[in-house]
Amino acid sequence: MARKTIEERLAQLEAQKKALQARLTKQERAADTRRKVLLGAFILDRLTNDGHEEFSRRLGDCLRRELPPFLTRDADKALFADILQPSCAAVNNASNRNGAP
Repeated sequence: MARKTIEERLAQLEAQKKALQARLTKQERAADTRRKVLLGAFILDRLTNDGHEEFSRRLGDCLRRELPPFLTRDADKALFADILQPSCAAVNNASNRNGAP
């Protein structure tokens, strides 16, 4: 069996490098997606968890203020419609602070 030329060996190594780079990129994307899912689950839990009322209120206020400019597609805005709507308690508190009966 003839030995591979240097060019052939370099080409083989380059192909291996590309395959490994693709695997690494896939792993990084999977880790990034997992982080986003876990962070989203945490935020949703805190928004609905009755044991953290003040934190939940402040988090909801922050999301209603910061999230709309971040969401550019109508379909994405629809996914967060329940979060972006002010809660009844928040509307009542704002009305009471503004002197509404």
